[in-house]
Parts: sequence; structure tokens; C-alpha cells
Amino acid sequence: MSDADAWGYARALHVLGVVLWIGGVAMVTTVLLPAARKSLEGDPVAGFERLEHRFAAQSRWTTLLVGATGFYLVHSFGLWHRFGELRYWWMSAMVLVWAIFTLMLFVIEPFVLHRAGPGRAKDGAVGALRTMAIMHWILLALSLATIAGAVMGSHGVFLF
Repeated sequence: MSDADAWGYARALHVLGVVLWIGGVAMVTTVLLPAARKSLEGDPVAGFERLEHRFAAQSRWTTLLVGATGFYLVHSFGLWHRFGELRYWWMSAMVLVWAIFTLMLFVIEPFVLHRAGPGRAKDGAVGALRTMAIMHWILLALSLATIAGAVMGSHGVFLF
């Protein structure tokens, strides 16, 4: 396989991983969380977590795929210098978004959030869902801005 083929496969896997990962974040943010906040029967946080659990597994492997292919592409093309140039801000933003999600998926969620356990009071559940919704909206907005910047920047349109 030629280098050009390898780069093409890596780019395709990178983009597909981002689509599955951030597309899922958009679905959780705009559909699942609002539905869970409106459904206060039983434990809405536990209900949300049951639905979101499968997406978390998908997110873990897609973030690993995106991180591995991103590193491969930056290293293969020798693009490390771009992290120090303002016009390539979106490359640093990609790493930041990836790092936040990776920390959430592999550290905070399994070792902090799940230790809180089920059985939250209904009032606590409403607050927890509100906090989760706010965090998801912030991360979705940051992700979409990064994607837009990456698409524009990779096609020669620079904001700075």
C-alpha cells in the first residue's frame, strides 16, 4: 500500500469516527437529554444512563480511532508546527475537544459519575440532568465550531 493510500484510509477513518462520535453527541444533547428531563417517572437519570450507555461504548472506540488517525496524519505529514500558528487554531481545538471527551469517557464517567450510584432523589435528578444538558450543549457547540473551522481551514479559508 502506498503512502497516499494509507493517508486516504486514515482520513476516511478519521472523518467517519468524528461523524459517529459528534453526531451521537448531537443526538444525546438534542433528543435524549430533553426527553429524560421531561420524564420524571422513577429515576430519570438512571433512565438516561441506560439509554446513553450504548452510545458511551461507541464513543469510546470512535474517540480512540479519531485520536489514533489524527496523530498518524499529523505525524505523517509533519504538521506539528501548525499547533503554534494562530491560523490553524482548529487543530489545537481538535486536540482539546478530543482530550475533554477522552477524559470524560475514560476517567470521569466510569470512576467519578458512576460511583455516585443510582437512587438519586427526584430533585437531585432534575439538577443532575440540567447540569448534564448544559455541559453537553457547551461541548456540542465547541465540537461544531471546531469541525467548521477544520473544514474551512483545510480548504484554505482562515479566520485569523
